[in-house]
Amino acid sequence: MRQYRNRYRGRIAPSPTGLLHVGHGRTFCTAYTRARDAAGVLVLRNEDLDPQRSKAEFANAMLEDLYWLGIRWQEGPDVGGTFGPYSQSERRDQYIHVWKELLARGFLFPCRCSRRELSGIAQAPHESAEPDRGKVRWEGDEGPMYPGTCRPAAGATDLSSRYESPEGVNWRFRVPVGRVVSFEDGHFGPQRFVAGVDFGDFPVWRRDDVPAYQLAVVADDQAMQITEVVRGADLLLSTARQILIYEAMGWPTPQWYHCPVVLDERGERLAKRHDALAIRTLRAQGRTPEEVLGRV
Repeated sequence: MRQYRNRYRGRIAPSPTGLLHVGHGRTFCTAYTRARDAAGVLVLRNEDLDPQRSKAEFANAMLEDLYWLGIRWQEGPDVGGTFGPYSQSERRDQYIHVWKELLARGFLFPCRCSRRELSGIAQAPHESAEPDRGKVRWEGDEGPMYPGTCRPAAGATDLSSRYESPEGVNWRFRVPVGRVVSFEDGHFGPQRFVAGVDFGDFPVWRRDDVPAYQLAVVADDQAMQITEVVRGADLLLSTARQILIYEAMGWPTPQWYHCPVVLDERGERLAKRHDALAIRTLRAQGRTPEEVLGRV
């Protein structure tokens, strides 16, 4: 584990795109408990990068719900004598720096494919016109497995002199095809993914000039000196992608702890559209924090 002044440093990083639900609460409580038991520091980060979906009312509800659950953090901007969250919307310079470094080191390429176009490829009868591109398949929030449409050939011209800004096109991280990415998860044990098989070239910057999740979260966790990342098991595959960014930047990786995903009555992963299981709704029904966290 990385050491920062010999202390454990964890974080909770909700996004204000809806109300927190039971799954969020249990994962954030695990992060809080692990930091507390390690006599460490817990950082709160507001992942409000998406300008269309991030809402101030959700950010305010997030803070209230976390406090109601008994979750406390020990670091963030001082707001009237209390710790507020760091906000990703205020950290653009950090993300630009990482984008420039990755571009200069040859890990990024511009991609003009739209999500709709990639979706069409995934639904076509022939999954891939070129076998060495890998099979096109869906992989969670990243959309369809990228088929390599805009991926430049090996030894292509340096792009850093042609682009001063990431805006205007999608930017993808060029994964080393066949590379095995392994890590030890604190809950699920040894994990193993293969670049180009389990995931393809993934987005790090959107054409509307918004940093993508994979780049922003690595930049922030490094800058905040996080020693252990606690989050849901639905992000195990994202960890493999993020390890490649850490390595590309020459940064040490944190430790990882992924919590089991909370499912609804139909066995589906909870989403913010599950209003009936929103912490705010359960509070209004008279539920206690212990009941919401599954402790009774």
